[in-house]
Amino acid sequence: MKKLVFATNNAHKLSEVRQILSGTYEVLSLNDINCHEELPETHDTLEENALEKARYVKEHYDYDCFADDTGLEVNSLDGAPGVYSARYASMPSDFNADGGNLWGAADDHDSDANMRKLLHSLSDKADRSAQFRTVIALIKDGEEHLFEGIVKGTITSEKSGKEGFGYDPIFQPEGHSVTFAEMSSEEKNHISHRGRATEKLAAFLKLP
Repeated sequence: MKKLVFATNNAHKLSEVRQILSGTYEVLSLNDINCHEELPETHDTLEENALEKARYVKEHYDYDCFADDTGLEVNSLDGAPGVYSARYASMPSDFNADGGNLWGAADDHDSDANMRKLLHSLSDKADRSAQFRTVIALIKDGEEHLFEGIVKGTITSEKSGKEGFGYDPIFQPEGHSVTFAEMSSEEKNHISHRGRATEKLAAFLKLP
């Protein structure tokens, strides 16, 4: 089976993508290719960040690869947290004069702190509509390709569910009465932003 590197070590993401690409490609993680450095994400758009990570792996390890970047875009917050979703509660404005984090973030990827900040930011907003958007950048046979997946929904007023990761406990996809975190991985993959982007990637990879 052909090998393709997914530029991540996130176990949740790997599991989701491996399920979708099962039987098509053997998906390797960064750890599998002994890439242990932090990949660069220096841009202000999902597209540029995904391409930057994929290019880094290709240039330094010479594997065909793909990378993703995902943002939760909330309408009443002008699209925030967007590209900063993973570190939303660890922005410079989230620290007091003594260096303490206002949301209790343990690190710059603290999902619970991110959700606390988002729920607080929406506490006085009537419009709680939002969308998850994933962009996958693929580098294969010397060419670059982009695939996008979007799922619209609503931010709930409190967390619900134990599955998934990130903002899943407070995101209720359109047409459903439960959050992503209340769905099985199969149910979520069928409708999720990353699932939709990965399905487009899979369809492309199966082309002759």
